[in-house]
This record gives sequence, C-alpha cells and structure tokens, in this order.
Amino acid sequence: MLSEAMTALAAAGGTAVVQAAGTDAWTGVRQQVARWFGRGNPQREQAELERLDQTAGQLEAAGPAEVERVRIRQEAAWQGRIEVLLESLEVIERARIVDELRSLLAQQTSHRSVSAGQSGLAVGGNVSVQADHGSAAAVTMGDVSLGNPSQPGPHQD
Repeated sequence: MLSEAMTALAAAGGTAVVQAAGTDAWTGVRQQVARWFGRGNPQREQAELERLDQTAGQLEAAGPAEVERVRIRQEAAWQGRIEVLLESLEVIERARIVDELRSLLAQQTSHRSVSAGQSGLAVGGNVSVQADHGSAAAVTMGDVSLGNPSQPGPHQD
C-alpha cells in the first residue's frame, strides 16, 4: 500500500496528464509520461503513447455535457496506473521513479499556460489593476495590487 504522499503524487500525475491533453504542452508531456512509464523499454513506452493518445481522443470527442465526467474518469485511470506502477517497484527503484515523476510534474507546472473560457479572465503570475477616471475591482489571486492612477501632468491633458 502506498503512503498518502505517494497517493497524492499519483493523483497529481493523473491530473497533469489530463490537463495537458489538447494543449500546446501535450506533445512534450505525452513523450515524458510515456518515457517515465516505459523505464527504458521501447515496447512499453509505445504502449503508453497509445494509451495517452486514447485519453486525448476521448477528451476531444466528449461533448460539453460529458466532458467533466470524461475528465474525472481519465484522471482516475491515470492515477490508478501510476499507483500500480509505484506499488510494483522495490523501495530503491520506487524512490528513483518517484523523484522522476516529481521532476516531470514540476516541469509541467512551470510551463503550464493559463486560459479562460468565453467572457473569462485568467492570469498567470502577478496582477496589477489600475483605474482611470473610475473604479476597479479584483478577486484575490495571489500577488494582486490595486492602485489609483497618478494625477495627469500638464502634458497628459
């Protein structure tokens, strides 16, 4: 049985796979995940590439009413696959593989792009909101700073 930390790591791995599917990051994530699962075995790596493609295809084919259900199912499936792999390894090899997975997830997190749906606003990083002849509002989201605009100088009238 896996520790809570490893179970959480497996869940993060499942989520990362599904979140990357259909994005610009997919090609890189797909290769890294397949290589991680393959552990040097080209046949195993190829089988994982096929599974990853099936995941992306199912997510792409899902209609608006079912996309959330498909996403949750795929995240759980990948979490389960990661857990099975981790459970099958000896302690020393498991530690190495866990480190590799953490590194893979850290890489993906640092390259993740931000997006929002129609009429939405998504921000990656810090936000600075300023008002000009009016007011502004912001939702708390990390380092957010609100400031009043400076008074216009004579050259700005």
